[in-house]
Amino acid sequence: MLTTPAVAQETEEGADAGDLDEGFSLLEEGAKLIFRGIMEEVGPSLDEMQQGLDEAGSKLGPALSQLMALVDDVKNYEAPERLPNGDVIIRRKPDAPPPPPLMQPEAEPAPDEIEL
Repeated sequence: MLTTPAVAQETEEGADAGDLDEGFSLLEEGAKLIFRGIMEEVGPSLDEMQQGLDEAGSKLGPALSQLMALVDDVKNYEAPERLPNGDVIIRRKPDAPPPPPLMQPEAEPAPDEIEL
């Protein structure tokens, strides 16, 4: 015959709910402590990364704007293809609309008089 040990059971629902609330409260507090510890360790690295991204954005921003003006819509292009010599070619799809006209660099105005 198999016997099982007697398990104490709460007769009042309030006591069970109180223990459960206390357990969740302790878990919540533990999670907060873990998160604070992680943020203290990782925080400085995140700040450095943000500064790096800001610097990269300020340096690359104008170049990316020029590139986007040339490309117009990336959906009009095939996937990039790398040649054996390392060059990368991005071909425009045959059914794509004509590309926008290239912007000509501003030419200096011609002088009124030419000195010889």
